[in-house]
Amino acid sequence: MLTNGFRLHADHHDTSADRIRLYENGGVSEMAASDVLAFETEEWTAPKPAPNQAAPVMLVAKVEPPKGDMYAETAKRHGLPEALVRSIVKAESNGNARAVSPKGAIGLMQLMPATAKQLGADPAIPEQNVDAGTRYLKSLLARYEDKDDQVARAVAAYNAGPGAVDKYKGVPPYRETQTYVRRVLNNYIKTSK
Repeated sequence: MLTNGFRLHADHHDTSADRIRLYENGGVSEMAASDVLAFETEEWTAPKPAPNQAAPVMLVAKVEPPKGDMYAETAKRHGLPEALVRSIVKAESNGNARAVSPKGAIGLMQLMPATAKQLGADPAIPEQNVDAGTRYLKSLLARYEDKDDQVARAVAAYNAGPGAVDKYKGVPPYRETQTYVRRVLNNYIKTSK
């Protein structure tokens, strides 16, 4: 948990002098120890895949698909372009409200349970998931509003966390994040026209 109220997921961490390193999915984020308020154990742990099989995408039971034009309404309510919200959803879950990643991210905008809880949302309810994810995206856009590459940084932070974006002063050199940013921005540009 960071002092600014945000939470970052990490597989493990270590501390040296006044710096903390967070390790996740082969990547490393480093930040000042003073930026970290506390460490919490996540409430949900992904099940281990069967031997010699890829980790399956798990499903959250009894979730109704989104109704109406939830994306347009949510984007308008939070003052964001609908195409950007839809592009994040497409990259995160491809519109599958029941998607659960192997790491435990849930729903349309793939919120970790701890992040959803912090944002006061039930990630298994599509409307709450999209609202919380859109609010989080808006906070990232505000964080980088003085940067020429504001949208790219915010999208990268949605994927890799703001600590990684701040450390590298832009999109981190993680292949997964760079691919994610390109995919989201290309879709955003294409659907904004």
